[in-house]
Amino acid sequence: MITAAPLPPPSRAGLLRQLRPNWYAAVMGTAVLASAGVALPAPGNGPRGVLAAVWALSLLMLLVLLTARAAHWARHRDQARAQLRDPAVAPFYGCLAMALLAVGGGALTAGRELIGTRAAVALDTVLFTAGTAAGLGAAVAVPYLLAVRHRAEPAEATPVWLLPLVAPMVSAALGPLLVPHLPPGQPRETLLLACFALFGLSLLAVLLTLPLVFGRLLTAGPLPLALTPTLFLVLGPLGQSATAVGAVAHAAPGVVPAPYDHGLLVLAVLYGVPVMGFALLWLAFATAHVVRARRRGMGFSLTWWSFTFPVGTCVTGAATLARHTGLAAYDALAAVLYGVLVLAWLAAAAGTVRGLVSGELLAGPRPVPAALRPATGRTTSGAVR
Repeated sequence: MITAAPLPPPSRAGLLRQLRPNWYAAVMGTAVLASAGVALPAPGNGPRGVLAAVWALSLLMLLVLLTARAAHWARHRDQARAQLRDPAVAPFYGCLAMALLAVGGGALTAGRELIGTRAAVALDTVLFTAGTAAGLGAAVAVPYLLAVRHRAEPAEATPVWLLPLVAPMVSAALGPLLVPHLPPGQPRETLLLACFALFGLSLLAVLLTLPLVFGRLLTAGPLPLALTPTLFLVLGPLGQSATAVGAVAHAAPGVVPAPYDHGLLVLAVLYGVPVMGFALLWLAFATAHVVRARRRGMGFSLTWWSFTFPVGTCVTGAATLARHTGLAAYDALAAVLYGVLVLAWLAAAAGTVRGLVSGELLAGPRPVPAALRPATGRTTSGAVR
């Protein structure tokens, strides 16, 4: 039997050198725990003080990680460039944009209990602008690198490829929060329609990519065990798009002229209902794969954070439909999904803390013996750690 040699304790410089952009997923998962709790229809929404504290934790995590990643680029530029050239790591640069956006949007939903509305608007403006720019950059650069430099094979397609494409959808979902804080007239309408354009941009890109992921599963078999949680990433564009079109529709009255404001409200329901139905189908499909992988020995890795943010977007999508349809069924769905989100966050956070204490998550990627490498070996790099 082939076993991997134990990893030596990493040095402080080694910890920084091995820092990868997938750590931003923990920020996203923590921020959405707060914002999704606020989005729950009353009286189901959580205690505002607790949710504000969770948001503050996500802000602290973001600041620490941004500082560490800046130092990583300054001191280990060769490693940072190598990560961009690695097709298993490069898509995680979309997580940077989504972390900025999630924390910024959370400032206006959960965070203003702590910092006040004026500070929340200022913080969200900065993070929304930076996150949208980073998201658009990742949505162009990462697929370009996959096409020109990485030359990935169809059998290597994984849900991780969706990460840079979903980032503009997060902007589309959270941008409408800033619309009421802009001057009336063209500034508000411009931002709202820009969010709608980001919705379309991301949706069409995802629709082009998702068939590759599903086709890979049907023709090449299940993902490697460590990557199986990333199947939950497919829920991200589904729940986030339902949230986005609902948020645009909610902000439209008085901002865009009739009959377009009413048309957006109709679209929010006509689009959101079937998409959330497919999201529930995929949730069952992904859960079955995770149960299978767990029975076959799947251990903890940072991919467990895939259970958090995508499920959180489904919470906000269901809550949006509850608001637009008035159906108690969507209230109940949002509450049930939020319970799943809380359990997922607790599991991911506990595993991360254990991995940090032991040093395993901060160590470099462990070489995989040739005899143990699956056919899709390039998708099992240290990005999952």
